[in-house]
Amino acid sequence: MDTETSETSRPSECQPSLTRRLAAAGALLALFAAVAVVAAGVFRNLLLLVLALVALTIAVVAAWTALVHRGAHRVIAAVVAAVALLGTVLLLDLNSILRIILVVVLVLVSAAAARVALGHDLAAPISYRAVGPAGHGVLIMNPWSGGGKVGRFDLEEQARCRGVTPVLLRRGDDLRALAEEAVARGADVIGMAGGDGSQALVADVARSHDVAFVCVPAGTRNHFALDLGLDRDNVAAALDAYGDAVERRIDLALIGDRVFVNNASLGVYATVVQSEAYRDAKLATTVQMLPDLLGPDAVRFELRFDRPDGQSQTSADMLLVSNDVYRLETMTGFGTRARIDQGVLGIVTVTVDRARDVPTLISAEATGRIQGFRGYQAWATPEFVVDSSAPLIDVGVDGEALRLPPPLRFRSVPGALRVRTPKDAPGVSPAAAAPAGVGRAVPALLRVLAGKTPG
Repeated sequence: MDTETSETSRPSECQPSLTRRLAAAGALLALFAAVAVVAAGVFRNLLLLVLALVALTIAVVAAWTALVHRGAHRVIAAVVAAVALLGTVLLLDLNSILRIILVVVLVLVSAAAARVALGHDLAAPISYRAVGPAGHGVLIMNPWSGGGKVGRFDLEEQARCRGVTPVLLRRGDDLRALAEEAVARGADVIGMAGGDGSQALVADVARSHDVAFVCVPAGTRNHFALDLGLDRDNVAAALDAYGDAVERRIDLALIGDRVFVNNASLGVYATVVQSEAYRDAKLATTVQMLPDLLGPDAVRFELRFDRPDGQSQTSADMLLVSNDVYRLETMTGFGTRARIDQGVLGIVTVTVDRARDVPTLISAEATGRIQGFRGYQAWATPEFVVDSSAPLIDVGVDGEALRLPPPLRFRSVPGALRVRTPKDAPGVSPAAAAPAGVGRAVPALLRVLAGKTPG
């Protein structure tokens, strides 16, 4: 019989183990060592460091100028960028370069040790219920997704071994129709092995019939699986959710009547991915299109929406609408979500002043501090509308390129989906487990070092 329980990522209030306390000590020592190395370098070579930073800034600005211009402007800017970058390298002697490498290594060591020391203790509690094996489990599989992960991990045979009926997607098949047919034939648990776009479609069928859903991370990036707390490297392990497992309810989001599990993007990114050449040559296609999208003569995206203060905005260069709120460090990586059960949409907009903001934006992206960019704004809301006078708007929905007529109406569907995950899965997303910045990490590590729980 299914039993309601309450899971917490802080499994107990007992003192941290010796291993975790040693890891906390290692994390703190590595962090303080990195700070000391940087400080020593600054005091010893302050003038050279300032000159190197100036040269690097010129290189970044010139490189961006080359990206958003064409013709002679692009050539001249590219030459300036190359010369400035060479000057940066020449200003930094071998000792400086080794110092930089040492700092990077120390920071990585500190992060890895902190992960061991803190575990999942900082994550908020998650409500779930224990469930028994599926009575009639069905797994739909996309054999082309993720470079052929279905075949590489032998998911068809792995499913059969667990008493799950495998359904292999073939060319020309209607994925939704296959999912509907599986439910009509009595499936009480239905899963999808594929990318996030396919996960969303099958999840929508599961939602409409109130059937439990299993996510098998057989796509390329598997953002949805990451935020569900699944081990994306052990694809077959996700099939254990058809046996004795845990189940919880999570949110879905809608754009019109289309479900998405992760996010929908508009603006620069959505327009670039519409290009037929993008899948085969992502970098070259982006470089080719940037002058038309963010160059000095580029036409602003007309995306009309209301800000959280009630004021209307008529344009944004990047707009992200997500199923619950992402912790973002860059706009290209999209980050992860601490929770997928808050019943809200996460809204992020980035507006760039072509003349002065682009170098700052590049710097913010490169250093993972996009939230500090002055053109960045974020808020949460249960519903959101984007309008435009254009007949169609480019939208990237869970990684799929679409063109949809405005107005685009987004809304959160709280607790819409029953999701099953294996009992021994990590169960926590990176955003939930990781402290939000050094200001929270250091006190948490000090508490573990002292033998106390970090939360």
